[in-house]
Amino acid sequence: MILTEHLDTAVHDLDLAGRPVMLHTSLRSFGTTVDADTLLDVLLKRACTVMVPAFTEPQFALPASAGPARNGVDYTTVPAGTAFPEGPAYSVDCGLINPHLGVLPAVLIGRAGAVRGRHPLNSFAAVGPQAAELMEAQSPDDVYGPIRELADRDGAILLVGVGLNRLTALHLAEQRSGRRLFLRWARDEDGEVRMVEVGSCSEGFPRLEPALRPIARTTTVGASRWHAYPARQVLAAATAAIAADQDITHCADSGCLLCRDAIAGGPQAP
Repeated sequence: MILTEHLDTAVHDLDLAGRPVMLHTSLRSFGTTVDADTLLDVLLKRACTVMVPAFTEPQFALPASAGPARNGVDYTTVPAGTAFPEGPAYSVDCGLINPHLGVLPAVLIGRAGAVRGRHPLNSFAAVGPQAAELMEAQSPDDVYGPIRELADRDGAILLVGVGLNRLTALHLAEQRSGRRLFLRWARDEDGEVRMVEVGSCSEGFPRLEPALRPIARTTTVGASRWHAYPARQVLAAATAAIAADQDITHCADSGCLLCRDAIAGGPQAP
């Protein structure tokens, strides 16, 4: 049985107390029942601010029949059209989330005091003493502002039973290495169709492990392996590794269009 004390000890051992923490977690990794609220409460009682991805691309993305070259989409396979279809507008209180993100982000956005970012496809959400400041850094035109703010506030990134393919901050490292982010379309809070930036394929990110290993702190809770990284250092190390070898992030699928276009530099300017 995993007790609250075990979780609290792990948070202490990883030096997370009092810091903003971007959390990626698999509750199944514990090998026994651990409640999302229990893990959140442990972090909050240690004065952490917990931030998670709260993406809604399945719910709010608008299909486009055309776009720039190298945008991770083969537009020759998309039916031609002249107008975006009608669809719902994103709002911070929509209550929706990509179900593939797992249980904990869905629980967090429903918590009293939770704050959510304004990006219609790749919002983040946070709860805790610094939640508002982290989320103020995001806008429809600045998808990874909260990650920059996390790094500026000496924040950490915590992987609970998941690998580097879930570490969303590495998309910001891609951008800093010289790649342009992919472009997609959605309706913003005003119901207006707008172009926004999103990340690429992340399945090749585990290949960055040698560059990130020296800055990782690890512990184990039950069957769950935890890895904690200082946000500022992980961004610097990953940015340098990608800039030195753009192919390093390519996933195992040699035909992955997202990887191919991202490595080539991302969308071409009109």
